[in-house]
Amino acid sequence: MPEAEPTTVDAAEIERFSALAAEWWNPTGKFRTLHKFNPVRLAYIRDHVAAHFGRDPRAARPFDKLRLLDIGCGGGLLCEPMARLGAQVVGADASRTNIEVARLHAAESKVKVDYRNETAEALAEAGERFDVILNMEVVEHVADVGLFIAKCGEMLNPGGLMVVATINRTLKAFGLAIVGAEYVLGWLPRGTHQYNKLVRPEELERALAAAGMTVADRTGVVYSPLNDRWQRSRDMDVNYMVLAAKPPLDAD
Repeated sequence: MPEAEPTTVDAAEIERFSALAAEWWNPTGKFRTLHKFNPVRLAYIRDHVAAHFGRDPRAARPFDKLRLLDIGCGGGLLCEPMARLGAQVVGADASRTNIEVARLHAAESKVKVDYRNETAEALAEAGERFDVILNMEVVEHVADVGLFIAKCGEMLNPGGLMVVATINRTLKAFGLAIVGAEYVLGWLPRGTHQYNKLVRPEELERALAAAGMTVADRTGVVYSPLNDRWQRSRDMDVNYMVLAAKPPLDAD
């Protein structure tokens, strides 16, 4: 038999998130932590993308004419804000159910997003190209991190930016993001994260470098019980975000 093509898709992960699809837009439901997490993600993306492309982050549509991919978009929690900022947004997810939920919500919200039930490798093979790629809370759920980042790198235009958010593979992350968040506090459904699939910053940065990108910024994200909100921090032991840039064609 012919050897199977490499894939980024983990079927068990797709099935798990598909079963939760109806919960995506419920701020007090099973994805309430993502809703709480969204403001810090949105501010980080807006500020860094605007700065990179010479835009005013306070403008009504600072991402105007930028083509943006949200890979592993789920129900579209980031796609719709990106579209409102002016970006031409493609939201892609390997779960057909997630995409159906995302399309329905976008139609109800009257927000234009091009949603596709596609994988990163299928989009890359089709020759899709983007100025910005959002890769948020996805790498810890794919079958092959290196392949996934490589395919995303293929789709990033020269001079483009990729934002990656994920969870570090540390004992602290195991205690807080898995035991604490899933089993004690119930912030996330049990089984959302598997410790052995979490990705350390140095592993992620090696994959980004192999895909032709350079890390431009990195930050931790921590929860403040006092303010009941997530905020940026130097502490990258649990949640963290990395900004990577692809050199422009005229770079030395």
